Amino acid sequence: MLCSFIRIGTHLQALAGAGALLALPCHFATADGVTLVPAELPAVATIDRRFQSFNIEMVEVTGGPFWKPYLVGDDLTKPRKNTRSTAANQFDLFSNRPPIDLANPQLRKFASALSPAYLRVSGTWANSTFFSGSDDATSSPPAGYKGVLTAHRWRNVVDFSRAINAPIVTSFPISPGTRDSNGVWKPDSAQRMLVATRAAGGQIAAAEFMNEPDLPEIGGAPAGYGSAAFARDFAVFHAFMKQAAPEMTVLGPGTGGRTPLDAELFQTSASGIDAVSYHFYGALSERCATLHGADAAISEEWLSRTGQTFAFYRVLRDSAAPGKPIWLTETAEAACGGNRWSSTFLDTFRYLDQLGRLARAGVQIVMHNTLAGSDYGLLDEVTFVPRPNYWAALLWRQFMGSVVLDPGVPIQQGLHVYAHCGRRNPRDVVLLVINNDLQNARELILPNRSERFTLAAATLQDTTVSLNSTALRPEMVDQLPGLAGIPASPGSMRFAPATMTFVVISGAGNRNCH
Repeated sequence: MLCSFIRIGTHLQALAGAGALLALPCHFATADGVTLVPAELPAVATIDRRFQSFNIEMVEVTGGPFWKPYLVGDDLTKPRKNTRSTAANQFDLFSNRPPIDLANPQLRKFASALSPAYLRVSGTWANSTFFSGSDDATSSPPAGYKGVLTAHRWRNVVDFSRAINAPIVTSFPISPGTRDSNGVWKPDSAQRMLVATRAAGGQIAAAEFMNEPDLPEIGGAPAGYGSAAFARDFAVFHAFMKQAAPEMTVLGPGTGGRTPLDAELFQTSASGIDAVSYHFYGALSERCATLHGADAAISEEWLSRTGQTFAFYRVLRDSAAPGKPIWLTETAEAACGGNRWSSTFLDTFRYLDQLGRLARAGVQIVMHNTLAGSDYGLLDEVTFVPRPNYWAALLWRQFMGSVVLDPGVPIQQGLHVYAHCGRRNPRDVVLLVINNDLQNARELILPNRSERFTLAAATLQDTTVSLNSTALRPEMVDQLPGLAGIPASPGSMRFAPATMTFVVISGAGNRNCH
């Protein structure tokens, strides 16, 4: 049911146009707040139950050079060349890491709490990693490769995937070592990985041909690799996969830009993909570019960037692959390992707002990079202690179901409202209310009783967060599924500055929630 017309009050007129009349779901704005009628919110999308997923970089599995952690007093704030185009001479930005311990009970426990999900094992290093099929960890990579993935390490991935209910998504090596005498890609390594995965009792649910074909130079592709070579190789890849793994979802193109090259790469693969995949980072981190100010990290301009990139790929999808689902297979605060604040509460605004925006737009899968690697990991890479974004991810998993509703509230500074049918109880309506204003509270008026769960922190760049004023600790992960919120009576509900709140409305009576 839609109200025929809703008049937007004076404090929203700048967004809607002075005195504008809009056809929207039943709500209205007053000088004091916005009234929502949860029973009347229309459904606008249905997302995959594994919508919120995560990455482990291939180099985390094999061990090797990955983004160097920020240290107190280090000097990464000076302007530097763009590492994404000159990575070969920027190894001062990397440090060697041992392989991630995928058998660690705490890692498995925390990852399982986010399931069901997909586990993507890929990244730039995957493009040049040789799958040996052997357990010998001392062998050097053959010519044309830069790293080695042993059968033992891959079995660890498969076992981890099965243990946490997160089927594998990956990509395959495309470096010079994968090619025949004419420079054409050969599926030998891909074949070995498929066989080894099945032998270990696992499944590759979906795969991109390569990681980020729009960045071939730093991605380890042969010299001069472009859209024509990609089209040729993708055709070989597609034909092989449809014969060797017909149940696997073919993703593509796996690009991250909004350039004519990205559009061209999309066109060359559109007919062969089962789902559109793309990557998104709002900017380059300070490791790879001039430092960006942390004060912009909750601005409307920053938060809106994810929607701009999605819109680019949606237009491409609609023109060349109509009806195909869209997956965001790699995203985080900033490329090149994240800025210093990507491990703090400040980035949680981006994390939850991105999920809310993309779910409402109908994106099926969003894969955060990474689960536990570098500064943008959901978990600390050494201790596996949850960071603020992990707690946000866990709350999203607890509350936000697959049916997405339209709250009808225009996004404005201090009031980002997203609505879903509940996950705990599909008959509930759950609101996610983000107040990204640092000075002013915001208000909603609800005709229903509800429970609220508010994330906050003492400072924006704090690594400790509280839920309803209680500091969250690792041992509380098990307690969240049964945790009760703060009861709220019908009427006005205020949201403090710099907070994110899940509002659970039981028995809302929305016919879309069942």
